[in-house]
Amino acid sequence: MHIQSSTAPMVSPPLSTLLFRLSLLLLLLAVPFGLSNFYIELVAKVLVFAIFAMSLDFLVGYTGLVSFGHAAYFGVSAYAVVLLSAGQSDANLWVLMLQSIGAAILTALVVGLFVLRTKGIYFIMVTLAFAQMLFFIFHDTPVGGGSDGIYLNAKPSATLFGFNPLDLNEMSHLYGLVFVFALLVFAFLSRLLESPLGRVLQGIRSNEHRMQSLGYSTYWYKLLAFVIAGALAGLAGFLYAVMFGFVTPELLSWHESGNVLLMVILGGMGNLMGAILGAFAFVAMQEFFADITEHWALLMGTVIVFAVLFLPGGLMGLPGQIKKMKHWFNSRSSS
Repeated sequence: MHIQSSTAPMVSPPLSTLLFRLSLLLLLLAVPFGLSNFYIELVAKVLVFAIFAMSLDFLVGYTGLVSFGHAAYFGVSAYAVVLLSAGQSDANLWVLMLQSIGAAILTALVVGLFVLRTKGIYFIMVTLAFAQMLFFIFHDTPVGGGSDGIYLNAKPSATLFGFNPLDLNEMSHLYGLVFVFALLVFAFLSRLLESPLGRVLQGIRSNEHRMQSLGYSTYWYKLLAFVIAGALAGLAGFLYAVMFGFVTPELLSWHESGNVLLMVILGGMGNLMGAILGAFAFVAMQEFFADITEHWALLMGTVIVFAVLFLPGGLMGLPGQIKKMKHWFNSRSSS
């Protein structure tokens, strides 16, 4: 496997994009200072799912691998946090993080070695099959408490070299931890996608046969992307378990994989900011519709269908759609 250096110049984002990112960053920074614990926890939950959505968007939107079993790595990592800290009253947060992400990486590596030998609809179905196998391991056996799930006995300690910078029983501290990791994941993926490796992965998505003719071993590149995506999903699962202190087999289910895929589609596939916006929109709609009716899933489905029909580029494509509509109305009025 080799990576050729790219001489293509790096294109800076337009000013409007930079201003939007800065505004969003400032709003997220202000959350712990202006909201109650309930809303701080809600935004933290959104950021956890934003990390989850970015990990899947990296796989689907940039590498072209549509996985319907991505929740497996999210759930395995979440279970690892609880199981590895069982019986410990002072489990270390950073050790747990490495162990849980390691579990997700190992799972993604093993699954990837098999599923990447298939393509198209077969790839989708095999990723789903592996995820369901893991789901039933936790659901039908006492490994993780069965269908009832399992609780985290106590929040882990964030002590690092004798210094404890965080009290995870404080929601503002927990939010800060999630916020920093969401920022780091966004920065990491942004830099990775601009690197030669990122360009190879995007080339595989566009035309894998051409990349193979250029001498790239596309299987190993796809496996690397699959493992990176699994690791980031594992980070999201780790943060979820630490924040809520309770995990169930539903975290590995096809429903969860479908939800995160909907976040990516809703925000705009192949756009990291779109994955973040999709997570915000999905959780916000879920909370709002659940408050007004018990048939909230029907409303969610209706909105998503209309979004797919009229916003093919997702929320990130909304400005372009508005410009097209303005141009259409101007042309009609002038004629």
